[in-house]
Amino acid sequence: MSQANPQGMTEITATELKERLDRGDSIQIIDVREPAEYEVARIPDSKLIPLKDVVSRMGEIDQTRETVVHCKMGGRSARAIEALKGAGFQGKLINLKGGITAWSNEVDPSVPKY
Repeated sequence: MSQANPQGMTEITATELKERLDRGDSIQIIDVREPAEYEVARIPDSKLIPLKDVVSRMGEIDQTRETVVHCKMGGRSARAIEALKGAGFQGKLINLKGGITAWSNEVDPSVPKY
């Protein structure tokens, strides 16, 4: 179950995310890394919106669906969530704890680490 971290931001582990996706939960995944990073490693069905563009492209994120935001380790995605909330985003935003590195470690070792 997703929990709030000490800063009050809701987080989910890679294992929890995989379980929810396997269950068929309607979750959209937003990747806020740079395009070159996305080319190296990605979570299936994730949408790339680099951190620098996340507020200007906020309209591409469905506010009626749960949204998991991720980066490499969890820092940029946390900043993206704060920026989206600050810009008035009303949907549920969840940070992927440990980012795509955690996904590679816990869920899919075939996802390259960089």
